[in-house]
Amino acid sequence: MATMESLIGLVNRIQRACTVLGDHGGDSALPTLWESLPSVAVVGGQSSGKSSVLESIVGRDFLPRGSGIVTRRPLVLQLYKTEQGLQEYAEFLHSPGKRFTDFADVRKEIQEETDRITGRSKQISPAPIQLSIHSPNVVNLTLIDLPGLTKVAVEGQPESIVQDIENMVRSYVEKPNCIILAITPANQDIATSDAIKLAREVDPTGDRTFGVLTKLDLMDKGTNALEVLEGRSYRLQHPWVGIVNRSQSDINKNVDMIAARRREREFFANSPDYGHLASKMGSEYLAKLLSKHLESIIKARLPGILSLINKSIDEIERELDYLGRPVAIDAGAQLYTILELCRAFDRIFKEHLDGGRPGGDRIYGVFDHQLPSALRKLPFDRHLSFQNVRKVVSEADGYQPHLVAPEQGYRRLIDSALNYFRGPAEASVDAVHFVLKELVRRSIGETQELKRFPTFQAELAAAANAALERFREDSKKTTLRLVDMESSYLTVDFFRKLPQEVEKGGNQASSSADRYSEGHFRRIGSNVSSYIGMVSETLRNTIPKAVVHCQVREAKRSLLDHFYAQLAKKEGRELAQLLDEDPVLMERRLQFAKRLELYKSARDEIDSVAWSR
Repeated sequence: MATMESLIGLVNRIQRACTVLGDHGGDSALPTLWESLPSVAVVGGQSSGKSSVLESIVGRDFLPRGSGIVTRRPLVLQLYKTEQGLQEYAEFLHSPGKRFTDFADVRKEIQEETDRITGRSKQISPAPIQLSIHSPNVVNLTLIDLPGLTKVAVEGQPESIVQDIENMVRSYVEKPNCIILAITPANQDIATSDAIKLAREVDPTGDRTFGVLTKLDLMDKGTNALEVLEGRSYRLQHPWVGIVNRSQSDINKNVDMIAARRREREFFANSPDYGHLASKMGSEYLAKLLSKHLESIIKARLPGILSLINKSIDEIERELDYLGRPVAIDAGAQLYTILELCRAFDRIFKEHLDGGRPGGDRIYGVFDHQLPSALRKLPFDRHLSFQNVRKVVSEADGYQPHLVAPEQGYRRLIDSALNYFRGPAEASVDAVHFVLKELVRRSIGETQELKRFPTFQAELAAAANAALERFREDSKKTTLRLVDMESSYLTVDFFRKLPQEVEKGGNQASSSADRYSEGHFRRIGSNVSSYIGMVSETLRNTIPKAVVHCQVREAKRSLLDHFYAQLAKKEGRELAQLLDEDPVLMERRLQFAKRLELYKSARDEIDSVAWSR
């Protein structure tokens, strides 16, 4: 059965995992989950004793020391209580798996990791350092050490450093689940405390603030801090705690932390001023007080935390469904996956053509606008001008003039005119081809299942486009054949009517005599123009039919047939290569899987604690 103490450790693990898995600024409810979990932010002015308080709670000397701004990046310190007898060790998030057992090395690593971001300067950075310490001598806690508040910029710092530090500290302490550990030296007037001033602004009721007085042993003789410690000078909802840190001499002599804790206990026990408060003073008491407070917060917020975890689990599972489950290694299962991907793509492609998705209407636009416009722009006015008709008709007869009607002239005029229709026919084929290619591209992009397989996307696109090229060639042959058919056999009935129309004029002899006049050639041009108009109307209706039959219908019916035939010949290794996933996506799925495992474990443990209460 899980205990409340282990639950605090669990909360630590969730917070750490949220950081590892990028919960800050993520795309789900995880940032809300992080913010719903309580942590303790250590706030104080420079040289207020923040580092010493942290080291006293941990029982280890592990933080960098020096003058000025020493803490230049937030340090998220997570303490895990282990069983007695186990070796203490520390681990940094930026060096997973590497255990530090020498805490002097921990101090060095903090310094080097700080310099890695800020350089060897006095600049600050909001990028936190994540450190976990596992020890039988700590209580389960998450503590955040923040840069010390300052009032002036020193040499090597920008003028904005004062406001930058305050903004960074505020970004932590303003969160409603952040417990504020406000550090103030006892030899400083509480009214001038930077930590208390900031805590009052973000937590005016004092519900989240724990006041800590340091350096009680350094106060002038004859003075004490009882008014503050007893809450008469500045009252908080929680009791003030006094701390006696190691002196600089102790630090220089590497005085053991265990010995320092013993001296601290002796100071309060033997003090005439603080003896009556000794049981509620010292770093050990402070750690237990914070841990107990965390327990009460977690107890009160268990339902809300559990609800957020369940919500996160639902979101992660939806995301995993969206990303797709890992691909099987069996060749049969891989082939099945590939065919399912093809079907998903084919379904979306057909939706574009049939109207479920936009794009297919552009094919109709080719037939309704582009083709008629191209037909209207054909140069028949120039081709059937008086000068050109006379030239063609005269040349067609050679040395022997025609007797009744210039049939050869008619044929030559019609043949050359019909040749113009080849351009619009081919252009229609090409226009529909480009629309289909664009629909293939869009359909691949809209098929969510394909996003995880960039190699297969490329293969599918190449196969589909190759099929469209074959359909285009067939369509081009068919449409040009329609034009050639019009040239191969002229509609006889149309021309048989022409002599009758001349006879209706009642002047056959006059027409024969006038066969070389301008009017004669203009009548020929008019007759040919009428015939070309009839053919144009026919092709306007038959070219779309041929294009749809050879391209659109075939694209719907057999776009991937050749690809399927090629797949059947591939071996398991080749199929696996097709399903070579995007490494970024694989890593994303792995991270979500880790989140899911963590949150399900957290839910089980929280349920266990909830039932045990």
